[in-house]
Amino acid sequence: MKILVTGGLGFIGSHTVVELQNKGYDVIIVDDLSNATISVLDGIEKITGKRPEFVQLDIRDLAGVSKLFSNYNDILGVIHFAASKAVGESVERPLLYYDNNLVPLINLLKELDKKDNSHFIFSSSCTVYGQADVMPITEDAPVQQAMSPYGNTKQIGEEIITDVTRVSNISAILLRYFNPIGAHESTLIGELPNGVPQNLIPFITQTAIGLRKELSVFGDDYDTVDGTCIRDYIHVVDLAKAHVAALDRLIKGDNIEKVETFNIGTGKGSSVLEIINAFEKVSGVKLPYKVVARREGDITQAYAATDKVNEILGWKAELSLETALNSAWKWEQKVRK
Repeated sequence: MKILVTGGLGFIGSHTVVELQNKGYDVIIVDDLSNATISVLDGIEKITGKRPEFVQLDIRDLAGVSKLFSNYNDILGVIHFAASKAVGESVERPLLYYDNNLVPLINLLKELDKKDNSHFIFSSSCTVYGQADVMPITEDAPVQQAMSPYGNTKQIGEEIITDVTRVSNISAILLRYFNPIGAHESTLIGELPNGVPQNLIPFITQTAIGLRKELSVFGDDYDTVDGTCIRDYIHVVDLAKAHVAALDRLIKGDNIEKVETFNIGTGKGSSVLEIINAFEKVSGVKLPYKVVARREGDITQAYAATDKVNEILGWKAELSLETALNSAWKWEQKVRK
């Protein structure tokens, strides 16, 4: 069973490829290498004993996508990760985000629409909820006006998929995940952003190892226990396994609706300062940080209600916050060697 994974050399994509191959799926990775390196293939092969097929392609190129599906006419499903993903950057560069995050989605759906039966997993985000009124956030929480272009691309992406599945043979699952962190226990793959990290954990590990002078904490005057933002941090390996569970559901035909939506998180929120303290505990490294102004597009808090995904997909986050932080630190140490 051939599964196409776009952005498959990226942070979440590479871990999902590992879990797919561990379950016996044949994987074709498509990546333009704009925020990943080809060496990730070596890590995947060492972990699983199998090297996935790889095609370098910018899927904004419709002709290239059409050729891809022509060459691999037995693709059974697509897991779509390829996108730009930083809230702050999206505020500064909105056109980049609308181009990178919507054009590839449309191109993939155009090709899948030609097939008799196809399955699509969409990498969505808890940002579609905006600042939810009630915690934890359930899948029934209203989708609010996005607070960043990044969040808006996820909302629009979900709407596009919902509209297309109504009139096609595509079945889809939207996975709204919270904050992925950590690395594979082998330290063969992990998060390695280009340039200055846009996410908290790689900035923490790069600061701890001396690559960054200090960590910036964006605001300490939020209405939370310690004034810093609260997020639901989930180990990337747990998140990867959720994608496999979703794909299994579609392939078996167990889905009740053409489009189903699941929150993927731990159900527990942690503040930025709590994350800093937890990292210092597991690493033994004291983190230099300073509080700076709030960052545009950030919300106060978000953590998931996981009852639906636990019951219907049979999936549950198993790895602890400390395990995730420790794996991220070990990965950083290995990379800098």
